[in-house]
Amino acid sequence: MIITGKSLKLGDNINTDFIISGRYKFAITDMKELAKHIMEDIDPNFTSKITPGKSIIVAGSNFGLGSSREQAPLVIKEAGIVAVLAKEFARIFFRNGFNIGLPLITTDTSKIDEHDALEIDLDIGVVKNLTKGIDLEIKPMPKFMQELLRDGGIINYYKKHGELKV
Repeated sequence: MIITGKSLKLGDNINTDFIISGRYKFAITDMKELAKHIMEDIDPNFTSKITPGKSIIVAGSNFGLGSSREQAPLVIKEAGIVAVLAKEFARIFFRNGFNIGLPLITTDTSKIDEHDALEIDLDIGVVKNLTKGIDLEIKPMPKFMQELLRDGGIINYYKKHGELKV
């Protein structure tokens, strides 16, 4: 499985309230509408930087800390972000992201800058920074997890296959 896109660089400790502000969590229930407010508390112009289907969030340590609600990864996916790379993820956010089919990849992101062209190969375990001509190792993703991502998450996988084949 190969994912391509341009990087949108963020820092460390991006919590779920930064991803989607607490003031919207219960006021807006439509994900398309909620996605219009992604990251607005740290960058009011963030949505204008997204190219749906071609943008990859690149962050530092502790991405997704905070609440356990699925709204944060759902909003990222709904906004058109194709993957998130980070030095590390909060455990519950990581689980929620995969459950909805959002690729979350752990790697050293210090050599990726804003707007770098990236190619992520989940089979062999590499992130190619095409802009800088460097490769970053990642752990190859098991085929089952890739299948979950391709199917759009655990619920869609279950609807398609009727059971989990781990």
